[in-house]
Amino acid sequence: MLKWMKKSNNNDADAYTSTLDGMKKVYKKYVRPLEELYRYHEFYSPLLTDSDFDAPPTVMLLGQYSTGKTTFIKYLLETDYPGLRIGPEPTTDKFVAIMHGEQDQIIPGNALVVDQKHPYKVLTRFGNNFLQRFEAAVLKNPVLHGLTLLDTPGVLSGAKQRVNRGYDFTGVVKWFADRVDMIIMLFDAHKLDISDEFQQVITACKGNDTKIRIILNKADRVTNQQLMRVYGALMWSLGKVLNTPEVARVYIGSFWDQPYQNDDNRRLFEAEEEDLFKDVQTVPRGSIVRKLNDLVKRCRIAKTHAYIMAHIKNEMPMFGKEAKMKQIIANLPKIFQQLEKETGIPPGDFPNVEEFQDTLKNFDITKLQKLNQGMIDALDKMISTELPRLMSQVPQDQEVAHEDYLMNVRKRDGGAFFDKDITPFGEGEKIDILSSPLALKQFEREFESLGPGGDGKINGTQAKGPMQQSKLPNATLRRIWTLADLDKDGKLDLLEFAICKQLIKMKLDGHDLPVEVPEVWMSPTAE
Repeated sequence: MLKWMKKSNNNDADAYTSTLDGMKKVYKKYVRPLEELYRYHEFYSPLLTDSDFDAPPTVMLLGQYSTGKTTFIKYLLETDYPGLRIGPEPTTDKFVAIMHGEQDQIIPGNALVVDQKHPYKVLTRFGNNFLQRFEAAVLKNPVLHGLTLLDTPGVLSGAKQRVNRGYDFTGVVKWFADRVDMIIMLFDAHKLDISDEFQQVITACKGNDTKIRIILNKADRVTNQQLMRVYGALMWSLGKVLNTPEVARVYIGSFWDQPYQNDDNRRLFEAEEEDLFKDVQTVPRGSIVRKLNDLVKRCRIAKTHAYIMAHIKNEMPMFGKEAKMKQIIANLPKIFQQLEKETGIPPGDFPNVEEFQDTLKNFDITKLQKLNQGMIDALDKMISTELPRLMSQVPQDQEVAHEDYLMNVRKRDGGAFFDKDITPFGEGEKIDILSSPLALKQFEREFESLGPGGDGKINGTQAKGPMQQSKLPNATLRRIWTLADLDKDGKLDLLEFAICKQLIKMKLDGHDLPVEVPEVWMSPTAE
């Protein structure tokens, strides 16, 4: 489906690691001491750890229940993940981080947040009710080699919205939205209404508009004319909620491995699917820029915070500090304006006044510190010299991260991002059929009608049409071809064609494809 990657080398991997190491070093040397001195973590986000820099990029999926979020993940992975449940009702009632590991397992939320290898420690602030609804699903899958997928509970609608989840659902979504690398929102072509809770979720994602991608899913269930109307209605609804001058990218298709109910838009779905997968595959590349951008933003906020806290310290009298603090809190907007004039800090670098006032009300006055000009000067120098130096490495490291991810996918033969060159579909339950030998004779007439060459084989062009008559998505047909083409020569002999047809029949009967061709199929019967 996607053309994966060029050759990589070990020296490039070292360059990629050195960039992350550079970010860690400048943070620990210049930024963290300033944050600790002026209690940054009590007003904003917690202090960063190595896991925050080392964490793989994440793609979060959002949508109302039964829009196909979990099915989409299964479609990408071409397999189930531990704990997966799919149904018409809100079956995914947890936040599930789906990540790579050598052994399949489920890690509960309470264990996940104390593991220093993962950047989830801060989530403890949402309470035990949330942690019971948070877990990691670990499995060995090439798509997850350098990428984490985040499945989320289906957003409720109608009367279900009145159900209390027991934790701040919108707050959790916002926390993840600020930290993930891509947000995919799924809509059902038959259910375009945006519930109140979903509107709150979309609002929580504001400030991350460039990360948002929209999927109009299950589009094969409507006609061409209906699809045009549905698309227009979706854009109108999103325009009211997102309220941005630029419209988010919308992908149209049906992202699962079942036959298309309406095959008229097959070419459109194939092109949209390929564009979406190309978009997702750039996430590892863009992750480096995002982390560096977040670090620059954090530096600016930390510097502004230091000036604010130092100003408050200077205003404190010898006696009557509590009364003075109340006065300062009330006059905070004027203080921000004064600092803006004195320091030249842009107004956009100052925090939300109301939120800052609320935090100050409970702040320990004894922790206030005077301005350390030396630390401010060192931070400014780092921003002007060290960060540009790191930025100059980004283009090279982006390519290495991109290629490293693609190499792992390609050489491991799996997932929806498999190399398309060796199949004609580009541009993985135990049942009785797996234990029964193939009867070659029943496939002989159709095979001969396709006009095999002198070598007794048909090529991809000859096989593509008959295979597409099944109306299965190209991702599924590609996987079937990969299994059936036993000698990987890009052609099918009679036995391979029979295997191909049998695998198609399995999918049409509602069964999952086997990981490999059953041994019994290698010894077909003559009947």
